[in-house]
Amino acid sequence: MNNKSGQNAKGLRQFLDLEQQDAWLEGRGELVDAEERHDSIEQRLKYAPRFHKLLRRPQAPELLGILELYGQTCVPIPRTTERTYWSVSCLPSTSDKPLVRVNASWMELFTLYADGDNLRARFIVHLSDFTTDGSLVHAAIDRAFLERTVRAPEDLSHAFPSDSDIFIIKVKGAASIRAFLATARAIRAVRRFNLTHMNRGRNAYQASHAYNVADYMLGEGTP
Repeated sequence: MNNKSGQNAKGLRQFLDLEQQDAWLEGRGELVDAEERHDSIEQRLKYAPRFHKLLRRPQAPELLGILELYGQTCVPIPRTTERTYWSVSCLPSTSDKPLVRVNASWMELFTLYADGDNLRARFIVHLSDFTTDGSLVHAAIDRAFLERTVRAPEDLSHAFPSDSDIFIIKVKGAASIRAFLATARAIRAVRRFNLTHMNRGRNAYQASHAYNVADYMLGEGTP
């Protein structure tokens, strides 16, 4: 990694120049991450009770495996940028009652919910990555591609929260969530949205970062 943008750069540009970011976006080569994390014992203890409550949920094994897949696939240099440029919350106290939520800057990136004993996911991405012509026209959604990203078409739904370049994809079932995260075009779209918001500046949700959950995103969790 290098810092060609200078000390006044914000977001990921402090660690990765645009060429490195573009290479990661397109899946060309691996980024060199920090060997050690900046941990906080106080923060870890603060959310430990919620983490242990999460572990008692029937969805916990699948959830932690999917989080590891997401962390290793969709977040650049996750150890270097942990908490400061992305965070994961555990059983956050919001009205939609998620199990976990990943954020960057002021934006939600990825959320997992209980769906009976199974899971459902919400991905927030750029609309232009899922239209047939790269436009922001709702009618141009590439429905055929979207249906191929999951095990069954009924596992997927979507929403347009505004007229901007924002698109919400909802996926039901752990198997279909994994299938979505194994689709090259979908991975690229998730990466591009995450880069957009990690480059906007420091994460606004640092105070709710759950290190015990992040352990699994970074492949350091105890089975």
